[in-house]
Order: sequence, then C-alpha cells, then structure tokens
Amino acid sequence: MSKRRRNLILENIKLTSAGAKGVAVGKTEEGKTVLVSGAVPGDVVNARVKKAKSKYFEAEAVEILERSPYRVEPKCIHFGVCGGCKWQNLSYEKQLDFKESEVVNNIRRIGGVDGFETLPILGSDEQYFYRNKMEFSFSDSRWLTLDEVNSTENIDDKNALGFHIPGMWSKILDLKECWLQEDPSNEIRLAVKQYAEENNLEFFDVKNQEGFLRTLMMRQTSQGEWMVLFQLFREEKENREKLFDFLLLKFPQIKTLVYAINPKQNDSIYDLEVQTYFGEGFLMEEMDGLKFKIGPKSFFQTNYKQALNLYRKTLEFADLKGDEVVYDLYTGTGTIAQYVARNAKQVIGIESVQEAIDAATEHAKLNGLTNCTFYCGDMKEVFTEEFLESHPKADVLITDPPRDGMHQKVVDQILTLAPERIVYVSCNSATQARDLALMKDMYRVVKILPVDMFPQTHHVENIALLELI
Repeated sequence: MSKRRRNLILENIKLTSAGAKGVAVGKTEEGKTVLVSGAVPGDVVNARVKKAKSKYFEAEAVEILERSPYRVEPKCIHFGVCGGCKWQNLSYEKQLDFKESEVVNNIRRIGGVDGFETLPILGSDEQYFYRNKMEFSFSDSRWLTLDEVNSTENIDDKNALGFHIPGMWSKILDLKECWLQEDPSNEIRLAVKQYAEENNLEFFDVKNQEGFLRTLMMRQTSQGEWMVLFQLFREEKENREKLFDFLLLKFPQIKTLVYAINPKQNDSIYDLEVQTYFGEGFLMEEMDGLKFKIGPKSFFQTNYKQALNLYRKTLEFADLKGDEVVYDLYTGTGTIAQYVARNAKQVIGIESVQEAIDAATEHAKLNGLTNCTFYCGDMKEVFTEEFLESHPKADVLITDPPRDGMHQKVVDQILTLAPERIVYVSCNSATQARDLALMKDMYRVVKILPVDMFPQTHHVENIALLELI
C-alpha cells in the first residue's frame, strides 16, 4: 500500500455493529465496509486506514467524534495496551448481544442453516477475575510508553513481569494490575518482581537468550488452592530456593510450587521435565462430584464456573436415558466424557494427545467410572470405518474440536455412523457453521446455545443440537 494510502483518514464513520476479532464495523459514504479497531459499535469516528482491500478497509480510530451509548469506562489501567480485554470499554449487555448475533449469523450465512431455536446466550456471572490460569513473562527490556521513548532521561527501570505486547514479542508490558484472575494473583506477581529486583535476580533477555527468570504461571482451584510454576532459563540453586521459600512463607494459599529449567528458544513447557519443590505437584478440582487432577501441563477450562455450565448444558442437549453408547470426539482429558458417563451405558473418547488420554484414563479410574474407554491418535486416522466396525454403534455423538473445526474425513465418518443425536460444542462458530453445512442433508439443527466463556473479549462458544432427519 502506498504511503499516501497509509495516511488516508476516513471521516465521520458511523460504527453500527461488531465484526470478527472484536473490531467495530461501519461504511464509508460510498458504501465500502470499514473494520475499525480501537472503537465500539455506536461510535462515530475518524479512522486511519491500515490496509486497503478490494471490498473493505482495515483501520484504527484516531478520533472519536460521538461516543457510543454502549461505551463504559474500562476498569484496567492497561486497557488498550496489553490487548487482552479488548471489550472492556463495551457494556457487558452489548457484548452478549453481539456475541449471540455473531453465532446466529455465522450458522445462517456460512452454514446455510435456518429453522433452529436460538436459546438466549448464557452469560458469565463473573465478568472479571474469572480465569483460573494465567501466565506471565519476565523481561529485562520492558515496553516503554511514548513519553518514555521521547524522554531525554535515562531509564533504569527496564524489568517487567507481564504480557507480551501484541505484534512485539520481545517487548513485555510490566503489569501493575490484571482483572482476569482473582487475588492473590496480583499480589504474588508483584511480590515476585519486587523480590527479584531487590535481590538482583536476572530477568530474561529474549533477544540474546540469557538471564534467570523466564516465566511465571499460576493456577487455582474453585476451593482457593494455588499452584505456582516457574520456568527458569538456567539453574541457580541458591537463588531459586530463596525465592521459592520467600513465596511459600508469604502466601500460604500456595499448595504446590513447581519449576522447570528451560534453555530452549520457546516457552513451551510440554517437552520439559517439571520438578516439584513443594507440595504434590498437582491440584485437585471437583465438578459436580467428579474429581480431576490438574498438573502443570494439564488442559482444563480456564473459566471454571462457565465450564461447569457448559458441561451441564451439553449433558442436557445429549438427553441421555442411561442405555446409550456415546462417542466423545476430541475428548481432551475426558472431562465431558466423564461428565456424561454417569448417564450413559458406555462412553468412547478419542484424542490426539497421549498425555491428555493418560489423564483421561487416570481421571476415569479416580472417579470409579468403568464405562469409559479412551483412544489416542489423529482423529481422521483413528475414527475410521475399521474403528466403527470394531466398536458399538453410537446413539449419541459429542464433538468439541479445536478452532479449525473437523476434518472432512471426520465429518464423513460421522455421517456414516449416523448417530441419532449430535451435540457439537465449538469455540469457533464460523468453522462450526461450515461443518453443519456438510451435515445438513442428514441432520437438522434443532437448537443452539451460545455460551460466553471469556467476558471482555470477542470470543464466544456455542453448543448445537443436531438430530437425524
């Protein structure tokens, strides 16, 4: 795009709706669509063009001429910088309206499906402090404000413990507060940073790959028990033990403290050996009488209360009488599978990650569920005609795929299996709609239920019930 086009300002753009990824949508006088970041539906703005496409502009708001009636004051002092809660300036009621509309529009427009019942979106009781897991990064070169960049004074305070700035992976925003995880999350993070600075512990240098402190992760249970996990770039035994002992003395809520030495180029923990310094190395979570062992590498829904609501509604949609065979595709650690198992004759779960299958098997044993069987492998390679021939026919199928949705081969096998009911749980209604379109000749969509798992963001889940025609 030319320099002239990059400096193009679109004036008096009335933003009327919300688009994908939380942008606000309006039109120019000529009728061309404009996707505007940094604004909310209802605003009238002047916007600078960032990208010019044949059918639309991508732009950012540079001046708000009229404020939307749906605007609210963001709670977090870091709003607009960290990129984590882009809808903090939009009333929660309107967040839910836009999320529900997005789901319905995707299913109708992309899926070509209509005639279904839309249940009112299930909002979250907690709009803040709803996450049970947060990860923060250390940096010796924090993100600087524009005033700091333009200042002639030397800046000595360059350490940070917080989030990566969107689009600038090497820069970390030093968090003073975060509204996503309840206390003592903020207190622990701030205490760690203060201790590290007072004791001259080296913060990580991501460019040169050196330093001591790399990442901090915190998990909590619904019972208020906490896990703290450190990734350290190198071992410094004396410094490590003093830091850990300081935290354990100051925060008795910490039930287990674990760590991993990570000299790699990335922060992924899944191929690292995690050491237990204090406690058992895991936490126990309970959901409607089921117990789950949560380790440092475990996948578990980050919004506990909404996850519980999601599982309850999934069970309700499945409408089990006790004599059904249920297939649970993309079962993960088997949470949904075990949640429905108490109401089914048999549950068969399939997942591609061996660690998740191991956890699912362990959880089933822990919960005394003898009617659950789990298989590991790529879904399109495991869920085949041979698999169907060697296992009982499913009466009900539950599928909860990743954001990309289901592979064509998986959809084809579902149609071959032809269960009476399908409960499709999705974190991406666009790919869900695409998959529903592939099944609409054999299945009708009876009803859908959008579920808001992540308030203050544009993300939304959806549960769809399909019945064989």
